[in-house]
Amino acid sequence: MNIDILTNDQVAQLSHLISDAGNIIITCHKSPDGDAIGASLGWADYLRSLGKEPTIIIPDQYPDFLSWMPNTEKIVRYDKHHEKCDMLFKIADLVFCLDYNTPSRVEEMEQALINSPAPKVLIDHHLDPDVPAVLSISHPDLSSTCELVFRIVWQLDGFQQLTKQFAIPIYCGMMTDTGGFLYNSTRSEIYFIIGELLTKRIDKDKIYRNVYHNYSEDRIRLMGYVMYEKLVYLSESHAAYYTLTREELKRFHFTKGDAEGLVNIPQQIKGLKLSISLREDTDKSNIVWVSLRSVDDFPCNKMAEEFFNGGGHLNASGGRINGTMEEAIATVNRAISAYDALLKK
Repeated sequence: MNIDILTNDQVAQLSHLISDAGNIIITCHKSPDGDAIGASLGWADYLRSLGKEPTIIIPDQYPDFLSWMPNTEKIVRYDKHHEKCDMLFKIADLVFCLDYNTPSRVEEMEQALINSPAPKVLIDHHLDPDVPAVLSISHPDLSSTCELVFRIVWQLDGFQQLTKQFAIPIYCGMMTDTGGFLYNSTRSEIYFIIGELLTKRIDKDKIYRNVYHNYSEDRIRLMGYVMYEKLVYLSESHAAYYTLTREELKRFHFTKGDAEGLVNIPQQIKGLKLSISLREDTDKSNIVWVSLRSVDDFPCNKMAEEFFNGGGHLNASGGRINGTMEEAIATVNRAISAYDALLKK
């Protein structure tokens, strides 16, 4: 099966950039998810197979349920070591930008990224990329950045020499960015890639358990609380939303990652087309984080762009509201009303 995504010129350019670089940095977006971390770890492992020693720099903490993946201990957090990271950006020869389409998505790390004299290479699957890159490998039609990384490594003839150190994070990222292969994963190439990853003797069932069966008691109780007490079900509009305030998160001893996947659960309601999560930021006031999930052809990415200062994919998107929870709820109701005809279709 042909899964090549680079032109011959891009292959030559990428190979040349890597060969000439001594100090290589790999970056991903703020609040990194499984795809961002998986792609970064996988790409770093490939570069190490070429004799390079890349540094993965991420803006802030990743969820605890990803800490089991190989080589996570080598990741450097910008929010914890910003002086060291600023120096690394200044002396970098090459910077890879993985799983984000615009520099603002690295937030506090943005100036260090932009001001770095190193050429940038974008590897991403989000719409409308505007990262100032000398090489932009952008494919919004693909399931994940991890899928992109696999295809690139495969085309560069690097896969055979790699081990499960590469295959585990790549599989994990593909799995998490498709909700366990429940959405955006109908193309046959995805299952060809999974088959090849399995040749590295990864335990895909254990990877699933490590991600989805690795929560604290507080997380389970939070999930029950949200579904019983907080879920608002709008049956006529085939939509649902819930809210989580800072006080409620504190009550359930919230740690990063505890809200992961909650927005998917209302989709188990028969006929539901749209699920929305509203969660107050735990540190900053008047910021509400928004997650959206949809089914079939309902464009939650368009709703995220229009109402929630965000975007994403057709069935999985996110954004933020700069305001109170009451204002966020009002915005959700306006959004659902605006898309009512499509929701009822």
